[in-house]
Amino acid sequence: MNAPLAHADTVLRVVEGNAVVAADGDAGLIQRSWLRCYQDFRLDPASPGRMRVEASAALRQRREQHERYLRAARAGMEQLYRHVADLGYVLMLADADGVTLDFLGANGPETPLRDGLVIGADWNEAHAGTNGIGTCVAERHTLTCHREDHFFAGNLDLSCTATPLFDPLGELFGVLDVSAITTPEARESQHLVRHLTALYGRIIEDANFVEYFSDCWIIKLNTIAALAEINAEIMLAFDRDGVIRGANSGARHHLRVLEQTVETDLTGNSLSAVFRTHPSEIWRMAHGVVGLEKSTVDTWDGHRYCAVMRGPRRPPHSGRSTIVTPDDGSALEAIAGDDPQMRRVIEQGRRLAVCPLNILVQGETGTGKEVLARALHNSSPRAEKPFVAVNCAAIPESLIESELFGYTPGTFTGARSKGMTGLIQRADGGTLFLDEIGDMPLQLQTRLLRVLSESEVLPLGAEKPITLSLTVIAASHHNLQEQIRVGDFREDLFYRLCGATLELPPLRERQDRDFLIDALLHREAQALGTTPDITAQALEVLGRQSWPGNIRQLRNVLRYALSMSCGEPIAVAHLPEEVLRGEYAHSQPQPSASTTSRLEARTDDAASASGASEAERLFQMLRKHRWVITEVARELNLCRATIYRRMKRHGIVPPTHYC
Repeated sequence: MNAPLAHADTVLRVVEGNAVVAADGDAGLIQRSWLRCYQDFRLDPASPGRMRVEASAALRQRREQHERYLRAARAGMEQLYRHVADLGYVLMLADADGVTLDFLGANGPETPLRDGLVIGADWNEAHAGTNGIGTCVAERHTLTCHREDHFFAGNLDLSCTATPLFDPLGELFGVLDVSAITTPEARESQHLVRHLTALYGRIIEDANFVEYFSDCWIIKLNTIAALAEINAEIMLAFDRDGVIRGANSGARHHLRVLEQTVETDLTGNSLSAVFRTHPSEIWRMAHGVVGLEKSTVDTWDGHRYCAVMRGPRRPPHSGRSTIVTPDDGSALEAIAGDDPQMRRVIEQGRRLAVCPLNILVQGETGTGKEVLARALHNSSPRAEKPFVAVNCAAIPESLIESELFGYTPGTFTGARSKGMTGLIQRADGGTLFLDEIGDMPLQLQTRLLRVLSESEVLPLGAEKPITLSLTVIAASHHNLQEQIRVGDFREDLFYRLCGATLELPPLRERQDRDFLIDALLHREAQALGTTPDITAQALEVLGRQSWPGNIRQLRNVLRYALSMSCGEPIAVAHLPEEVLRGEYAHSQPQPSASTTSRLEARTDDAASASGASEAERLFQMLRKHRWVITEVARELNLCRATIYRRMKRHGIVPPTHYC
């Protein structure tokens, strides 16, 4: 029996259950692929196979969709090709459908792969049978498809090694393939190429990850300190609130959320849900207080990693220090539609923006207080000057003084040798935005009051103050009047900040939700490189939600739905489970921030009367939520930094394990 017929006979015996695939570690992958090709796609293993090639217009559209990833992928391919070119290999990059978008290598008429070695060749299993690219797309696993592993008898001279490529959000965006032009008989000859392919696949992924999250903090982890910076096994991107925004493949594989024993989505969780190391220590690393070469972090599953931190390289959407350009007056108009409450806020803001007046913005968490502050700045005569945003709750208490006021060289151990300009001084001539001002420690409120009253700042270690000219916009979701009553906020500072007050309504009370969904959908679609479209049914489901997380929650839901829809219009099935279950559907009206604060005050008074101390109540709440700080903060309507601050004040330390 000749080779093609013998191979077809082998395939048939395997798919009928009378034999097993002879491949080594990939035997299970190859056997599943043969079953798909024979049972699902009705392919004939004796056929030589016919390669399909994408039309030029469709191929151009595919390349445009992946443009943001192709640059890093091409650079990685060129480096890898230098290692394998002399050994007779060619490289291909395919998208998640198996269509090649890039190619490197010799493609002469003598090449067995010549029909498939062109940009636009479609290696999908449904018609190309078992092969490196198509089977890698289906299995999402690094594999070698060597000679007889192929489904079609016409491909027995080929050996292809492929590794999946995942985008920064964890979705498959393509496959890197290394194929031998002349293939030795021994499968072992491909082991080194397999390791190189997997290595460069991860390099390409991580390069895209760093670029995509260049507006976030990134923590890089490795078990070996010397490799943490240049070859991180694990990378997490997180924002200035300590919320994880992205995880590379290594992080998704190795890290677990607290008490989770199976792989789960890390994004949206706080750092404290992954690391046993206190978040304040991680922020100390971020600000250079701890030498990076000596930094380690511990995870809840008992592992210790060497860590290196990398700060944002481009201004984040809610950044700490951003210089903006003048606006044509439309900045305020762009943040709302025809909602009466918001129209009143915009009209007030337009008049206040041109006055040298400090403004207090009140509203629930996620209502867009910083967005309003930026719009006020862009509509003011200070638009060409810096806009510096400071989240008073996100900076650890041990760092907030040096961050705000700066310091001179040699002020304290671990400080930068040249000193540091404080955030307040960086805002000179422009706008200083103090988010979550209600969480600023009392002793710093006193220093801030002096800055506002004297228009000058004294850096730590300095002898002479520096004169400033700035306007302050402060924001809080707390009722500051209640905080004044219980002694948590200075009354004189309140009146310094409160030259005017703007109250942002919660999303559930706004009548321009369709406007917001459309605006956010276009913005998120542009960031993800996809189409901003949504069905009427999905829009109706979104309209029924009460949105306790307000605009921030809506944005996250739309981002999730766009990722799930894969370029199609967002349908009901693409929405998160909690939305589909109606967990946030309208029921009774939710209390406003001021009402919540009054209820909290009455609850605290009643609890004090019954003899329960703040420490006891906090400890019980922590136990209730299994020490997940994010959940405790959400139930108490406080920020995470305040919870950590109270834990430190009362000496409450998380357990190292749970019984």
